[in-house]
Amino acid sequence: MKRRKFLNTAALSAATLATFPLHGKDLDPTEKTTPLKNNLNHAVCHWCYSDIPLEDFLIAVKKIGIKGVDLMGPKEWPLLKKHGIHSSMCNGAEISLTKGWNDPQYHEVLIRNYREMIPKVSAAGYTNLICFSGNREGKSDAEGLANCIAGLKQVIPLAEAHGVVLQMELFNQQNHPDYMCDSTAWGVALCKGLGSDHFKLLYDIYHMQVQEGDIIKTIRDHHQYLGHYHTAGVPGRNEIDERQELYYPAIMKAILATGYKGYVAQEFIPKDTDKLASLKKAIEICDVSLDA
Repeated sequence: MKRRKFLNTAALSAATLATFPLHGKDLDPTEKTTPLKNNLNHAVCHWCYSDIPLEDFLIAVKKIGIKGVDLMGPKEWPLLKKHGIHSSMCNGAEISLTKGWNDPQYHEVLIRNYREMIPKVSAAGYTNLICFSGNREGKSDAEGLANCIAGLKQVIPLAEAHGVVLQMELFNQQNHPDYMCDSTAWGVALCKGLGSDHFKLLYDIYHMQVQEGDIIKTIRDHHQYLGHYHTAGVPGRNEIDERQELYYPAIMKAILATGYKGYVAQEFIPKDTDKLASLKKAIEICDVSLDA
């Protein structure tokens, strides 16, 4: 399933859940689990589990020890609050992944959307709000960079006033052809051009391994510009275990060593039948400490 289209199926009834390929033990709130170290704040993206109704999903992930769910908007926030789960990356102000800040024709709508959403995010007690560069559509990287700076500068002061951090996600060209923010260097240049701690990069480890590699060095060199992290296995965007090429414990330790205090969100698409078991294992893989 494509990202962000999951909301169309998220309203499935709890009765339908019985048909999903899950194991009953995964939703059993009485089952004991090993306490997490929680040196990193663990989160997950619901769209990867779109066949599980959101409330059932929140109950399950809270049992695993997950504290946040990414890519949630105002309609979902009341349910998250009900279950004590943080909206670790808010959405709802963007137009789309392909129509973003690099194109002035979208600035009027984007400025209006973000000026409306930033105070809502703050009032709800959240911090992070996602944004996108948009596709190149023939624009040079320098032109797109200048356009992003010009547009975002019109909403950054409001984000600063409300304690909200706008986060632009990095994507690779295989999955998102023509997307402009496809390199750490370009994203860092945008951060420097805006000159605000209230604009950061959402560093998607899967996308950047596919696009440019050198994950740990990039994190060490540019961590001050990286405000949030997503995970997935390479290749395939599936489980982050030994069936793929990235060694996530070392990556998580590199993130932890920078002093990072934010969230790391699992954004892999499970291949295994027991999806929640895959998620639980991923959290255990990423639940690291520097002294072990």
